[in-house]
Amino acid sequence: MRSSFPAALAAGTIGLLLSAGGVRAQQVTVGVIESQSGPVSSIGIPLMRGLAAAMVNGGVIDGVHFKTIALDDASDPATSARDARKLVDEDKVDVLFGSSGTPATLAVNSVAAEAHVPLVITANTLVQGAKGDWEITIPQPFPLMVAADVQEMKKRGIKTVAYIGYNDAFGDLVYDALKQTAEPAGIKIVADERYARTDTSATPQALKIIALHPDAVLTGGSGSPGALPHIALKQLGYKGAEYSTHAIINAEFVRIGGDAVNGVIAPSGPVVVAEQLPDSNPIKAVAMQFRHDYEKANGSASSDAFPAYAYDAMLVLADAAKRTLATGAKPGTPEFRTALRDALYSTRDLVGAHAVYNFKPGDRYGTDERSRVLVELEKGTWTLLN
Repeated sequence: MRSSFPAALAAGTIGLLLSAGGVRAQQVTVGVIESQSGPVSSIGIPLMRGLAAAMVNGGVIDGVHFKTIALDDASDPATSARDARKLVDEDKVDVLFGSSGTPATLAVNSVAAEAHVPLVITANTLVQGAKGDWEITIPQPFPLMVAADVQEMKKRGIKTVAYIGYNDAFGDLVYDALKQTAEPAGIKIVADERYARTDTSATPQALKIIALHPDAVLTGGSGSPGALPHIALKQLGYKGAEYSTHAIINAEFVRIGGDAVNGVIAPSGPVVVAEQLPDSNPIKAVAMQFRHDYEKANGSASSDAFPAYAYDAMLVLADAAKRTLATGAKPGTPEFRTALRDALYSTRDLVGAHAVYNFKPGDRYGTDERSRVLVELEKGTWTLLN
């Protein structure tokens, strides 16, 4: 369903914009699918606010004029697929953008691949084979980020770790990343517990974990439901180290978790601690610009990582669209969609608020170690670790 979004974003949806010379500018139409309701809305709402920050200058980014058509998939993958089909078939969008969760994004990707429409992903997923040939993913991949957790565990002498995450494709991604990185580091995984995004407690899973006495626990949740394992562990008196991923760098995680999530260590994009970065860090300037644009668009300061993923997605898209338009390809045509996809895959050294992005065919993640720092939650605030 259509949803109402911030005024700065709505400004990007109005007709064809005029260039400075008064000539109608070519406009790139973006079909946005994010979860504004349902259990994934704690991620979807910040993503839309980040999109508003990117569109704050009337929908013009790096000289490219964008029109956005935004739909709420209500955290339901079936709705995500229907929304994608409508945006492609009826609204004739040039590119799809979203969604907020892994299952929903997989549904959108199926439509994008079939229709040959580029998809800029704002959740964490990776489709194998030809179905992934039309996508790029903005968030950092789990193996890259979980490796930072594992390095910290090893430094602290941790020998055993238990895992608890979602019982869906997202949970599988995190667990697989843990297996790839923990076992070679000599850290034994002693549990693989799962819970549903819609659950109200993770106590049964936490009880099983505590019985195994692991040195550490790594959680594979996101947003507000990602706090449930930490709440259960705190209530049951667990004293070991607690780690998570960049998917919980979110204001609702902090609010729902309260005191139970203090001390949690997680990897994050540098944007979360931008003011703590040295001036020599190439990401710092863009991260601080994001904060300025976010406050201008939304009337408040950004407090988590997710808005900056949408902001970066539009920076990457604007860079690719500018190069595509320069070839003479016309928005609204299959030729433009194909050329835009190719341009996305030729992105080189594009500096965002989270990363320096480089994409290529067959490598749909565009980030490297510059896109991660380790942070620890102290009294509700993320601080740079070490």
